[in-house]
Amino acid sequence: MKFKAFFTDDGISLLDKRFLPAMDKVGRVCHVFFTPTHAMLLHNLLGATAAGPDGGGPQCVAQFAKDLLFREYNLSSRNGNQIAFSVEVALLHRALRSVLAVHAQPPAAGDAAGAPAIQDVPISRPLSRSDVERLHAALDAAKDLPKTLVQVPDLPQLQSLVDRLKNVGDLLTVAVTQYGDLHLQVSTSLVTVGSEFRKLRVIGDRANAPVGDQNLTSSTRMDMAVERREALSVQVNMKHLVKSLHCHLAKPDCTFYGLFTAIISMIFFVQHTFDLTLFLLFV
Repeated sequence: MKFKAFFTDDGISLLDKRFLPAMDKVGRVCHVFFTPTHAMLLHNLLGATAAGPDGGGPQCVAQFAKDLLFREYNLSSRNGNQIAFSVEVALLHRALRSVLAVHAQPPAAGDAAGAPAIQDVPISRPLSRSDVERLHAALDAAKDLPKTLVQVPDLPQLQSLVDRLKNVGDLLTVAVTQYGDLHLQVSTSLVTVGSEFRKLRVIGDRANAPVGDQNLTSSTRMDMAVERREALSVQVNMKHLVKSLHCHLAKPDCTFYGLFTAIISMIFFVQHTFDLTLFLLFV
């Protein structure tokens, strides 16, 4: 197998300033997956055995069109011209920053301008054909979006709220309604604490909020919406949610929440203006 590519300036900036810092907060190890059309950073898609010590946490997919990251992109392998391997995110980021630092320095007297800077990054053995097929299956599952998505207007504000709620309990109940409401609630034997975002932008299936619900409490409205099948509710691990919210370091243009019921999981969706997407799922 062979791979050779040259970064674009935008590609280096995206990885250095946005995506690698976010991925490093989600997990220590990720898979790098090259296909004929895309380059991807994947965390925990193959489960705990393949994700190292970070297994069992949120799943993450950062997908880039190859022309966004690279100006030249040559890839060949016996596995359908696809290559995947694992790497420590911090080491990859450190190498990228070292190269940027070298190129930012003026050449010393006698040195040729534009001399190459070489950085070695340890990687795993390339994944087998069966593991690559498992990656494809996991990617296909990740791209099935919920029927209702609500847009969260302020991701740092949401992170601040969750940082306060994590001191109350280990499990967070999350509910999304077709009216554009996002409910967050932590309950223990002694106290119930929560918050809600109302009248958010809705993509997909939507409904009009009943007029009589306006004077009810947040938890009552949520329960009634679930009974009417106009909302879904799941419980997520608080630590996993806190990890995932570090994706605000990727500076997304917009952020959506949606829920699945069949697999009892929550999906976190970020769309960027550069024609790339970042997904985070909780299983």
